[in-house]
Formats: sequence, structure tokens, C-alpha cells
Amino acid sequence: MDMHTVVVGTSGTTAQDVIAVARGNARVELSAAAVDALAAAREIVDALAAKPEPVYGVSTGFGALASRHISQDLRAQLQRNIVRSHAAGMGPHVEREVVRALMFLRLKTVASGHTGVRPEVAQTMADVLNAGITPVVHEYGSLGCSGDLAPLSHCALTLMGEGDAEGPDGAVRPAGELLAAHGITPVELREKEGLALLNGTDGMLGMLVMALADLKSLYTSADITAALSLEALLGTDKVLAPELHAIRPHPGQGVSADNMLRVLAGSGLTGHHQDDAPRVQDAYSVRCAPQVNGAGRDTLDYAAVVAARELASAVDNPVVLPDGRVESNGNFHGAPVAYVLDFLAIVAADLGSITERRTDRLLDKNRSHGLPPFLADDAGVDSGLMIAQYTQAALVSEMKRLAVPASADSIPSSAMQEDHVSMGWSAARKLRTAVDNLTRIVAVELYAATRAVELRAAGGLTPAPASQAAIAALRAAGVEGPGPDRFLAPDLAAADAFVRAGKLVAAVEPVTGPLA
Repeated sequence: MDMHTVVVGTSGTTAQDVIAVARGNARVELSAAAVDALAAAREIVDALAAKPEPVYGVSTGFGALASRHISQDLRAQLQRNIVRSHAAGMGPHVEREVVRALMFLRLKTVASGHTGVRPEVAQTMADVLNAGITPVVHEYGSLGCSGDLAPLSHCALTLMGEGDAEGPDGAVRPAGELLAAHGITPVELREKEGLALLNGTDGMLGMLVMALADLKSLYTSADITAALSLEALLGTDKVLAPELHAIRPHPGQGVSADNMLRVLAGSGLTGHHQDDAPRVQDAYSVRCAPQVNGAGRDTLDYAAVVAARELASAVDNPVVLPDGRVESNGNFHGAPVAYVLDFLAIVAADLGSITERRTDRLLDKNRSHGLPPFLADDAGVDSGLMIAQYTQAALVSEMKRLAVPASADSIPSSAMQEDHVSMGWSAARKLRTAVDNLTRIVAVELYAATRAVELRAAGGLTPAPASQAAIAALRAAGVEGPGPDRFLAPDLAAADAFVRAGKLVAAVEPVTGPLA
């Protein structure tokens, strides 16, 4: 089996597989067990469809229209209609990786054998992913209950050969043309299949999985930049001692303290220089970095537990049970996912906030313990990094607005049938923006702290070997060091790209060993 192939079985999937498909364009295959489960569940749906008694989702309308029994001659039209009418998104196009995650996770649920979808429909879903065809999904249209209806409907529309989609070349074309170009036959939906393709939490879950991966890397970068700032401010590393963190045993706190301590090993700037200044202890933004970073890490761990449970779930309504019953349920509600998406936006905002406070301290001559104002070359003639901090502060302010929970809101829909919704899609969308902004905030601290450490080194103090490695890698990436004022935006963009690509962590780990 090719290492770039992800096999979809009956028991869910993993975060690694989601990312491989969404970001790595991994090929998707259905397991033999999944094909068998699909066929068995379809037999149950077909048998129920043939009975005169109405069964929700099989021979009835949907939502507030569920009381109408639909005759057999109208059921194919019903399935087409639900997809067409629910594909009602508006606004900008959603990112390709989000749509691929959304499609793959819906296929994961379909392959469980709990939805009653035919094997050929599932195979078409895999074929579309493998062809690199990405349905056009819009920013707005999901209330997170019943799942991500409008986004999933736009994906189902592509399977029918309708609507617009993006080809592997990035060009948007009619979906029917793209399917034909890749030899894919559009599906003709039968009983329950339209509903099964659009009734899940797949969009918000896909964005959660990718945010967790991004934040895990970003928190390690933030530990490194916090250590660089501590060093530049001539702070003490005694507060990082493992015995101090053992008596308050939050796991993430101990991990962040250990990361910082390893970055600072061998530094000539920490631990004794504060004897020459009126400092008994460092400011909170320096001293409490492990506590704040660590609490965020623990929140990531909880969110990962929720994501793993959801990745193992079959989310649909109604569902086909092993004993042959087809039962209505509320498992499509996005509350579990929405809550942790909002939790992550909160901890990301707080990490951005403490990061900015250290940057501000580095630039203030009254609090930086001997560094030049704004780290300028010739203060007054040069402004140094004054406005870099403005940019960082603007990002932090935006982060605070993004931290307002989406899941605390609900707005009724479907004639009050769906009278409480999760807003999980909205929580996921703002978290993506928050992660982007947090990366920029950490990059600004990196830019300021490395300049400050270099200024200390120019004064005769020796930075930690890991700090020297970080500085050397950043300079090799085209980010300049201390000197007269210059056009800052390119430097900040390069620092952002450096952090975003994981290069900061990669630069220090040959010195520190693997960081958590």
C-alpha cells in the first residue's frame, strides 16, 4: 500500500489521516469492510423504503416538513431537492484544505455503515477527492446544527454534477465538466442519501483537527520566544526549576517550563544580572510564561480528546443501527466541538496577550534593564521597532474580539424545529483567523527578542547556544538584525513565515533535543 493512501474503514479515522488528505492530498480508498457495511445498511434502508409506513429521512420530508409521507415516485426528486435547496451558502469561498477535510470526514461517517448510503455513492466521494476536485463552499450558511448543512450540501451538489467546483489547477468550473474530465459519473441520489450527505459536524471538526496541529507547533514556538525574551531582559531562569512546577502539577505548565529551561541552558545573560538592578523578581509576563503557556497546552489536550471522540463517531440522522432499526437522534448537534473551538480561541488570545506584553517590555527603556529605546540604532533619528509593537497590539486586540464565544449564541431556524443550534462552524471560522494572528504575534516577539539578545551579545554577554542557533537561522532566512531603520514589513513577513513553517523549533532542537 502506498504510504500516501488513507484507507477509510468502519470505525472512524485519525487526525493524522484528516491532515494527510486535507493538506497532503493523500489518496483515499474504501476498505473491504466498509464496502460490506455500506451494502448491508443499504439493504435495510431499501426494505424500509418499500414499506407503506413512513420512516423519517427515508420516506418523509425533513426538519419541520417531516410529517409529510413522500410517495416512491417523488423520493429521488426529494433527495435532489434537499441538496439543491440546502446549498444556500453565501460569501467568500472557504479554503481548499477545509473543504477537503469536510468531504473526507463525511466519507468517514458514510463508510461506517450507519447512514444507509450505497457503496457507489461513497466511492464517488473518494473519486472526487482523489481527482483533486474541490467543491465551492461559502463562508456563511452553517449554524452548526443539524451539522454543517449548507457547506456539506455544496459538496453533495458536486457529486450530483451540479454547481461549481475548483479543479486541481485551481480554476473554478461547472462541477459537471470537472467530473466528466476525470471520468466520474454523477450520482443519482436515492432514499435517505441526500440527507446522509449533509447532516454532520464535519466542517467544524476538520477545522478543529487542523487548528490543533497548528497550535501544538505554535505553542512550542511560543515557549522558545518567551525564553528569548526572558534572556534579553536579564531575567532569572530559577523560576523554571522543575521542583517549582512539580508542586503545582498541571502537565502543560511543566512541559513549557522544561522547554524554556532547555532553550536557556548555558546562557550568560540569566540568573545573576538582576543583582545589579532593583529587581526582586521578574514581571508576570516573564515569570508566569510557563503557567499561561501551560494552561493553553492543557486546553489543547482536552480539545484533542473531544476531537478523537468525534473522529470515531458516525454523525447522521436518522442512523441505521446494527439490529436493523433506523432511528432518529440528536448526535448531529455541534455543541461538543463548538465548545472546544471557543476554548481554543480564548487560550490563543491570552497567549497573544502575554506575548505582546513581553515585546512591549523589551522596547521600553524604563523596563528593559539597559536596552536602547525601542531597540533603535540611534533613538530619535531611528524609531526602531516602535510600530512593530503597534502591529502586534492591533493583532492582540483582534484576538480578544475573536475570543468571544460563538457557542454561547443560538438562533432558531426551520420554523422552530431546530430551536437550539451550536454555531460551531462560526467558532471554527474565527479560530482559523485567531491561529493566523497568533502566529504573527509570536513572530513579532521573535523579531524583537532576537534583536535584543544580539544587542546584549554586542555588550559582551554570551547568549545561550539555543538562542544563538535561533538567531543564526532567522538571519539566514533573510530577517535582518540590529541596525538603522529600514522597511520593516518584509522583515516581519519573513519572521512570520519562519515561525509558520516550524523553522524556529527546527533551529533550536539540534541544541536542546526534541521539545514538546
